[in-house]
Formats: sequence, structure tokens, C-alpha cells
Amino acid sequence: MQENKGYKSGFVSIVGRPNVGKSTFLNRVIGQKIAIMSDKPQTTRNKVQGVLTQQNSQTIFIDTPGIHKPKHKLGEFMLKTSRNALREVDVIMFMVNAEQAIGKGDEFIIELLQGNQTPVFLIINKIDLVHPDELVKIIDSYKDKFDFAEIIPISALQGNNVENLLTTIEKYLPEGPQYYPADQVTDHPERFIISELIREKVLHLTREEIPHSIAVVIERIKPHEEKENMIHVQATIMVERDSQKGIVIGKRGALLKEVGSRARQDIEMLLGSKVYLELWVKVQKDWRNKQTHLRDFGFREDEY
Repeated sequence: MQENKGYKSGFVSIVGRPNVGKSTFLNRVIGQKIAIMSDKPQTTRNKVQGVLTQQNSQTIFIDTPGIHKPKHKLGEFMLKTSRNALREVDVIMFMVNAEQAIGKGDEFIIELLQGNQTPVFLIINKIDLVHPDELVKIIDSYKDKFDFAEIIPISALQGNNVENLLTTIEKYLPEGPQYYPADQVTDHPERFIISELIREKVLHLTREEIPHSIAVVIERIKPHEEKENMIHVQATIMVERDSQKGIVIGKRGALLKEVGSRARQDIEMLLGSKVYLELWVKVQKDWRNKQTHLRDFGFREDEY
């Protein structure tokens, strides 16, 4: 770790209801896709650390699963992950959607934050979608419920006011070391990001209960045996029921082929190399409620 006098560094948790734009914000700030995005709730399942290194500071962002009432063991794991991310950080960003009125989910999060000594920022995202007069009402509806250190409206998608937010966060960070090399943007291994990129494409191309019933396991990543400068990635998409397997594969394999085509482009950008992506679909009954499967698929409580 690099020590610089006057250098600031610290950890920032991003919490909020599902689909408020946490991953969009993280990708905007880091400058590349490390967190998957979808209009479906519960997209983020593990916490994702994004590292932003600037001239005088390094900020480590922790994007958490959207906080919601759990319906199965996977949901319990996601809630526990979000709660753990509130501990031992320097700033908590509580992100809300400007288009949505304060709801039970937001009040539940505010309840979790009560008594926390860490500065909490209220981040009102998606301001590009509402009239400025509406923004004043939104701020008023929240500020009576909690003593926020800062209230900052942004648009993560458009970038509005994001620089101001980053400058404000830096003021709250303590002096500290540079934890990560300047060119490192996440602490997750490539294997994890590749599995998330594949899962994102399935989320985009399927609907209803399918998205919450899938996990992606990377079987192996190795140089292609026959083609130089090409990486061979083999991955399995896990589903819970035979009917879901048929949907993910699609008619004559069309949907799986489209998943592979879209994912391959992102993986090639990530790895900086041509990629041969091989996908399978496998049924693992009721995996979201089985602790051994959760561990096998990368949801490990001991890491959090």
C-alpha cells in the first residue's frame, strides 16, 4: 500500500431499494462496466467493490444488493450482505429514485441506518426524469425522517452533478494509504465479472420469474487450443426448473445464441482479447434455498 502525506482514502457503501441506479452510478464513476445493469429488481447479488483513484484520493465503492424483504435463502444472503456493507465504512450513500415516492422499502432502510455514526448522504438519482419542483418535494419528504450529512441530487445515467458528489465524498474521507494500484478498478476476479456479464444478458432477454432463478458458473477460462490469441470461456447457466431451461435455450437455441453473442462482446472488452464463449444450461432444482448450492455458485457469507 502506498503512503502519501495528505492523501485520502476510504470506503463508501451504496445502499437503496432495488432498481434505484446503484450499479449505473458505479459504472459511471469507474468508467467501465463492473456491475451489471437491468430494469429488473435484485440484479446485484454480491457486493461489488469499485475503485476510483484520483490525484489526491482513492475511494472504494461497495455496491450492495437492493434491500428488500427476503423470500428465500438467496434473499436472506442478499439482505445480510447489504447490512454488513453498512459497517466500518467512511460514508454511506442512501440512493433513492426521484420518480418514486418514499415507500416502505425506503423507510426500512432508514430504520437500519438509525443510530449509525457514519455520515449518510441522501442521493436522489434519476433527476433527469422529474421536474425541478418535484425535486423540492422529494427532499422535504426525506429530510424530516433522518439527519442526512448531505443531500445531493444526481443523474447517474446522464452524469449530472456526479462530479460534485465525488468532490463532497472526498471531503469526508480520512487520510490514508492508496489501497489498490491506480489502474485497478475492482477487487473482483475476472471470473466473477464474466459470470455477471453473462447473467446480465439473460436478464435482458428473459422475463417474469426467470431472472431470479438463474446463476452463472464459469467452468474454465483457458487459451484456445487451436486458435492463437483467443481465450476459451466455458460457462453453465443454472436454472431451477426444466421449463426455465427451455426458455433460456429458446427455439432452436436462438435465445442462448443471442446471450452468447452479446456476452462475448463485453467479455472481449474486459479481457482485451478475442473470446470463444461456450454456454450450457443446466437444471438445479430449488438452488436458491439450498446452502450448498449458494456456496457453490459464489454466494459465500464468510467473504462478507
